[in-house]
Amino acid sequence: MTAPCPDPFNLASYVLDRGRGSPDKVALAVVGPARAERWSYARLRAAVFGMAGGLSARLAPGSRIMLRLGNTPDFPVAFLSAVAAGMVPVPTSAALTAAEITRLADALPPDLILAGPGIALPDRDVPVVTDLAALMDHAPADPVPGDPDRLAYIVFTSGSSGRPRAVGHAHRAVWARRMMWDGWYGLREDDRLLHAGAFNWTFTLGTGLMDPWAIGATALIPAEGTPAEQIPLLLKRHDASVFAAVPGVYRKILKSGTLLSLPKLRHGLSAGETLPPAIRQAWRDATVTDIHEALGMSECSTYISGSPARPAPEGACGFPQDGRRVAVLDADGGVLPDGETGALAIHRSDPGLMIGYLDGDAAPELPLQGDWFLTGDRVSRGTDGAIRYGSRDDDLMNAGGFRTAPQEVEAAFAGLPGLHDCAAFAADVAPGTRIVALAYEGEADEAGLSARAETALAVYKRPRAYLHLHALPRSANGKLDRKRLPEIWKERQ
Repeated sequence: MTAPCPDPFNLASYVLDRGRGSPDKVALAVVGPARAERWSYARLRAAVFGMAGGLSARLAPGSRIMLRLGNTPDFPVAFLSAVAAGMVPVPTSAALTAAEITRLADALPPDLILAGPGIALPDRDVPVVTDLAALMDHAPADPVPGDPDRLAYIVFTSGSSGRPRAVGHAHRAVWARRMMWDGWYGLREDDRLLHAGAFNWTFTLGTGLMDPWAIGATALIPAEGTPAEQIPLLLKRHDASVFAAVPGVYRKILKSGTLLSLPKLRHGLSAGETLPPAIRQAWRDATVTDIHEALGMSECSTYISGSPARPAPEGACGFPQDGRRVAVLDADGGVLPDGETGALAIHRSDPGLMIGYLDGDAAPELPLQGDWFLTGDRVSRGTDGAIRYGSRDDDLMNAGGFRTAPQEVEAAFAGLPGLHDCAAFAADVAPGTRIVALAYEGEADEAGLSARAETALAVYKRPRAYLHLHALPRSANGKLDRKRLPEIWKERQ
């Protein structure tokens, strides 16, 4: 059980505090087949608190700073610097187009943008800083302590309405992540954790960077452009003891046929989407190590997982982490008996639960049922306490570890000549492989649809296949029958 979060508290100060005892230890290595860029804990602290000083000279505490940064160490340094200075970073995917990032900036106006080269900026009159090195060289500022319940950072997540939601997290959210150290990672100070994701993904930021730093371990991140097939080489060359990735990366590594001789690897971690049993078994056969899966969401990170100390039974995604209050509820909010499927809920007292949605007047209320936060997942609990996943309550598509609302994809094609109607859906193209697809009716062709997608949607939101229909399936009252689309897709293959 995690002790209460200290008060006063600063997320960035906490993340970097453990490294003070070993200033020369490698905190971060950006690794590639040819070379590695290493950051000691002393260098990392100097960069973070130097940039905090530079930001404090420009902005007041509480200011919102949008991060438009690529896959470089600038991203975590900027994030922690803003938090250290008492400001609120808003990390965003570098893949978003100008139109997409403008919508987010309109919903949550930033006071400053920290930007990297070649990354789309919002069409909005906001100061932009591109010389981050100059900010890091500023005289350092001390971290600003305060109430652990105050706003620390904001992330965007897609909702079933098709409109990305701004999720506000408190400083205490990072303290709650300690429940994952034993409940999922089996994390130790001597670990070297390699995360296959990009810096500017929240899964990487938490699991790949902040958690290893908070315990004094070493974080390893593949250099930008490193193909999945080369990751085993990096795991071996850099003595990685823990590996974290989405299922798709494990799949690519296994499919490549690369010899997986990884003597220092203790186990793998997986999140973002359901891990197919076949991939788990194939990895076990190839490496003699297990993959431990976790279930979570942007609003609360992960809260159910298997771990080295308590592996998930076959067919289950894991157990509630020690310290979590989790329940399976019926439609009236009553707790269901073991074996029955219902709504997965987290108690509103969970220290990792978000403060709320921060979209101004358009912000939805927290999905609460009494004192329980409804996650939108449907699960059952076994007599052994393990949670078995069922489905989502909404229509969010999950392809490649990214959740995307179909309505957001569909809106990008509005007004395209010859297009009468369209509907996005997730299509299974192979066992364990899911893509975003678009069903459409009208005279539009795939070339025109693809061209529109390239200009209007981030890469991970773009349809990878198109399904031309005479008419989209609809119910008797004219409502789109989205659940029929994967079935039609399968019939056409």
